[in-house]
Amino acid sequence: MRLETPLSLYSGVVPSNWIDYNGHMNVAYYVLAFDHATDAFMDFLGMGQDYREQYNCSAFVVETHVNYQRELMANDPMRITTQLLGFDSKRIHYFHRLYHDERRFLSATSELMVIHVDLAERHSASMPLAVLDRLSALMTAHVQLPRPPQSGRVIGVRAKPATPSPTIAVVQPRMRARSHG
Repeated sequence: MRLETPLSLYSGVVPSNWIDYNGHMNVAYYVLAFDHATDAFMDFLGMGQDYREQYNCSAFVVETHVNYQRELMANDPMRITTQLLGFDSKRIHYFHRLYHDERRFLSATSELMVIHVDLAERHSASMPLAVLDRLSALMTAHVQLPRPPQSGRVIGVRAKPATPSPTIAVVQPRMRARSHG
C-alpha cells in the first residue's frame, strides 16, 4: 500500500466567525483547525470515535507547539498536512502544516505529542498491534521526508550575549633608565 507523504487528511474554509479584531484568523481557531486534522489523523490510524467506543481507549494530547507564519483571512481555503515524526508503544509524535490551499503559502505549524490512554484507568496504555503496524508502515513512508525546521523548538527569551565592557587600560608610568655613570 502506498502512503501519502505527508498525509493530507483535512481541508476547509476559514469561517468568518473565526476572525478576530485584527482582521485575521484568531489563534484559538488555528488550534481548532489543527484539532480537526488530529481527529482525521486518528481516524486514519483506526483510533477514532469507533475505536474509543469499542476499546474504551483514546489518545490525549500531552504537548503541542504552534508556530504562526502568515495570516489567514475569512473564506480563505485551508489544507493541513500531517507528518509522522516518531512513535513508541504508547506515544505518537507528529507534525501538522496549515497551508493557504490556493496561494500555497505556509500559514502555521503544530507539533504534537499524544499518549494512548485507557479511559477506564485514566492512565497510559500500549496501543494495539494493528495501530502499531499502521504507524510502522506510515513511519516507513515518512522517514524519508525532511524533518520540519519548526520541530523540536524550545520557547523562551534568549539572553543576548553580554557585550564586553570596555577595556580600561592601566597605564604604568615609564621608568626612566638611569645611567650609571
